[in-house]
Amino acid sequence: MSALPWLQHLIVVPVLLPLLVGAVIIPVTQRRHTLKFALSLSSSVLQWLVAIVLLVTVDGEHWPNGIGVYLASNWAAPFGIALMVDRLAALMLVLTATIALAVLVFSVQRWDRVGVHFHTMFQFLLMGLNGAFLTNDLFNLFVFFEVMLASSYGLVLHGYNLRRIRAGMQYIAINLVASFMFLIGVALIYAATGTLNIADLSARVGLLDAQDAYLLSIGASVLALAFLTKGAMWPLGFWLPGTYASASPPVAAMFVLMTKVGVYAVLRVWLAVFGSEAGDLTGFGFAALTLGGMATLMFGAIGMLASQDGGRMAGYGAVVSSGTVLAVIGQSGPGVLAAGLYYLLGSTLAMAAFMLLIELTERIRPPGASLLAITMEAFAIEDKPEDPVGVGIPGTLAFLGLSFAACALVISGMPPLSGFVAKFSLFHALLEASAGQPEGVPATTWVLIALVIVAGLAAIIALMRLGVRTFWASGAVTPPALQFSEAAPVTALVVLCVLLTVQAGPVFNYLGRTVDGLSRSGDYTERVLGEPPVRRAPTDGGPR
Repeated sequence: MSALPWLQHLIVVPVLLPLLVGAVIIPVTQRRHTLKFALSLSSSVLQWLVAIVLLVTVDGEHWPNGIGVYLASNWAAPFGIALMVDRLAALMLVLTATIALAVLVFSVQRWDRVGVHFHTMFQFLLMGLNGAFLTNDLFNLFVFFEVMLASSYGLVLHGYNLRRIRAGMQYIAINLVASFMFLIGVALIYAATGTLNIADLSARVGLLDAQDAYLLSIGASVLALAFLTKGAMWPLGFWLPGTYASASPPVAAMFVLMTKVGVYAVLRVWLAVFGSEAGDLTGFGFAALTLGGMATLMFGAIGMLASQDGGRMAGYGAVVSSGTVLAVIGQSGPGVLAAGLYYLLGSTLAMAAFMLLIELTERIRPPGASLLAITMEAFAIEDKPEDPVGVGIPGTLAFLGLSFAACALVISGMPPLSGFVAKFSLFHALLEASAGQPEGVPATTWVLIALVIVAGLAAIIALMRLGVRTFWASGAVTPPALQFSEAAPVTALVVLCVLLTVQAGPVFNYLGRTVDGLSRSGDYTERVLGEPPVRRAPTDGGPR
């Protein structure tokens, strides 16, 4: 073969495109804001199109076993950098590009101009996110994590104020410690196995002697601390609600996605390395993930009930989402994992929409309305009911109210939207997986189901309370002025949540194929380590 097919080159595009566009935007001054936005938007649209093509390609089995491999610099794995796309990676690329497009359009009216280099940092953030989903090497995962984090440091301080600086400094300090743990974990894993390529690691782990296996378990535990700090597992995620509440709405919406990167890393590494072929280390850490996920669920539910601010409430909602998915990973099982991935999709879209919606709903309330509402509730002061009047609800308030209600239904898991479908499917899969066991349904399964239900009740109580204070307890409500570029992204994300519900069957079929592929770690070893470098076409009639 003299050259790679053009489809294979698409694997590296989600990394190179935002890198090049972000670099091009750097020297463009803020006075040429329209040009910067046009370049950034064009890049994001192209990334979305590439992600869609990759998703269709891997699901159509264009590559063997639905796994595409790209060897950077034409060096064979495990010595060279190997990028890999499968159904899970392609799905995360589509989710990233979709939320990024919504955030970028939402930002154009105000948020991308309250500070400098927003679009450059935004594109570099996308590069880090896409690279983390595509890489098949732990050290390169660290590199992409650092690119993502370095960009997020600038974005969390974008349009800085005192509150944002305090939360940002805490966020930076915690993630620097997590990066240090990441490096230590990677070093220990390399010392134990002699490789950092995930496919190669999964092939070697079952052959380790007792001493190297023990060293690997220590390295994996340290690495898990780094992943779970970003994934917001309790008690490592204490920083998240304050950071979410302090960041600007577009940045907070992207942070929802960044939290899922830690969860994705745990899912990718643990299923590949500690799966059924890991020998004595089979199932290492899965019980801890279940217990940690359940503790995170409880922490997030209590936090939502205790929160009065919409931003902090959304932050705790993201903690609940991460805890649910982490507990699902610990439970394993194809049906359980498919339901968990469906829940991840719906909750991420709804939470991103909710982050953007918070800023729009705050325009309804006059200054001091929050303090007044909380004071009236604390002292049990009741308003005297007034005679009803026939005033119609303005279109703006109807849009905000319906969007708020849709987000609340998905986040809390109430019917009829995707949150309810995800939780119902999860409960069914958990009970079905335990049906054939002689001891019956394990206690941890019942506890997990109970915690998911309690977290949903806590979420709907907290969100209903916030909705009442926003739309009814503010006295005379003046419809806020909204731009089309602000309403359209929220509408698009909410519509996607509805479509996820309507098309639950095809989505679950895709997720079933995704989970089935993840369970066959040998296919990844064969595809990644067996991908040959490209040979140049001979020019003199001889072999090359």
